[in-house]
Amino acid sequence: MTKRDYYEVLELDQNSSQADVKKAYRKMALKYHPDRNPNNNEAEEKFKEAAEAYSVLIDPEKRSVYDRFGHTGLRGEGYQGFSGFDSSIFGDFEDILGSFFNFGFGDIFGNSRQRGSSHYPARGRDLALEIELSLKEAAFGIDKEIKLNKLETCAACDGTKMTPGTNKSICPTCQGRGQMRYQQGFFSISRTCSHCRGDGEIITAPCKECSGHGKIKKDKSVQVKVPAGVDDGTKLRLVGEGEAGDKGAPNGDLYIITRIKKHPIFQRNGRDLLCEIHISFPQASLGAKVEVPTLEENEVLDIPPSIQPGEVLKIKGKGIKEIHRSKKGDLFVKVIVDTPKNLSKKQKDLLRQYAKSRGDDLDSVDRTIIDKTKKIVH
Repeated sequence: MTKRDYYEVLELDQNSSQADVKKAYRKMALKYHPDRNPNNNEAEEKFKEAAEAYSVLIDPEKRSVYDRFGHTGLRGEGYQGFSGFDSSIFGDFEDILGSFFNFGFGDIFGNSRQRGSSHYPARGRDLALEIELSLKEAAFGIDKEIKLNKLETCAACDGTKMTPGTNKSICPTCQGRGQMRYQQGFFSISRTCSHCRGDGEIITAPCKECSGHGKIKKDKSVQVKVPAGVDDGTKLRLVGEGEAGDKGAPNGDLYIITRIKKHPIFQRNGRDLLCEIHISFPQASLGAKVEVPTLEENEVLDIPPSIQPGEVLKIKGKGIKEIHRSKKGDLFVKVIVDTPKNLSKKQKDLLRQYAKSRGDDLDSVDRTIIDKTKKIVH
């Protein structure tokens, strides 16, 4: 059967970038994956066809030959078609092809895997830890030391799991293949050997220090640089500070999740802050200058005359900066007017005089509120 053009298979043109090739292959692999199309021979063929096209177009040298000479040129270079899921080029698609990588369904393409090749060294486990910060620490950043108890590579055996100076033996269950093979429909299914867990070999003398695990729990201190502007729930990633990987695989990462303690004065809204201040009736009526707190030094705030209870004033630039940026938010100050308590006789007399000058009759029923309400209702 005549092979289709690889660009046509992935619905691309010759100017497509490597990112375009990866995106197109992911789309095709998801669409025609055998798990989604059981007993569908046409989907199986399209799945293989897409994999073959990707294996050529993602390789700069093969793609260059293909662009100049087509399928004939590739044959001249010794390329005989798709030869299996090579982890060096298909590793980005393990979320789609995980069953092929991990459970040995590779024979759908007619290629057998070598001993132990289905058992990839596992990357170390990621860790997550919450740290509590004050609002000021979150606003301006801080260096924190945190303590962890995590799995690290055993220093005695260097992660080999064996007593130094000893060797492994061939697994008697799988005869060193690392897999047990079964036939199921058109699939040749290979499952990881439960005895050697895919290694194909057995450790005869486990390391005494780590009991043959290759890793050991250790306490470790880690310095965390918390940047200015973090919020509640911000995730910080420390690459390689998670647990150790297997057989030289990379360590996992450590994720720090910030939790911000409630502040007694300030509330936070993104990069802005809100606080309340209490002023007296004379200050509200006549205006005043009052000192208000910020997360830095105190600021003098001008209270305009005749300010009403609940009005909000703004102090620019006294909020919190955005993470990894220099621009800061503002501080919004809500004004609460206090009603005076425990007035002296003289103060009461003065207030009565003030009320009288306004035409307020304190000894009769005030119907102003009812009259205003009637106008709204009707």
